[in-house]
Amino acid sequence: MARVKNAVNAAKKRRVVLERAEGYRGQRSRLYRKAKEQVTHSLVYAYRDRRARKGEFRRLWIQRINAAARLNGMTYNRFIQGLDAAGVTVDRRMLAELAVNDAAVFATLVQTAKKALPKDAAKAVEAKSATAKAPAAEAESKEKAAAAAE
Repeated sequence: MARVKNAVNAAKKRRVVLERAEGYRGQRSRLYRKAKEQVTHSLVYAYRDRRARKGEFRRLWIQRINAAARLNGMTYNRFIQGLDAAGVTVDRRMLAELAVNDAAVFATLVQTAKKALPKDAAKAVEAKSATAKAPAAEAESKEKAAAAAE
């Protein structure tokens, strides 16, 4: 029986690993054994971070929605609760896009959410926004009084 040699396949395997390791520092891009270790780790990191990226984007979208909702006198939690009650099915990615690029449409969604909230929740939202506006109104009245006194 003829002898089977593996030189071509082994060389190809090594070449593929070294090509994947291109750009790594030092021995990790030049020596096969070190390159193989680093390429394996790199693939593990890539797999992990592809999943982590989804959570990172969701957190970013929630922060943007919360900021825009607070500008309209509502918290993120109450906003989402109101949208659910109203039957609005817009995902967080789209809500964040609207919050950043189309504030008028987002404001109408906030109004829809406020109307759909139960009465006690809507009152709590209004009370919070009123207390947030109260310090600004007090400061304004003090400025007017100071101007009148002069």
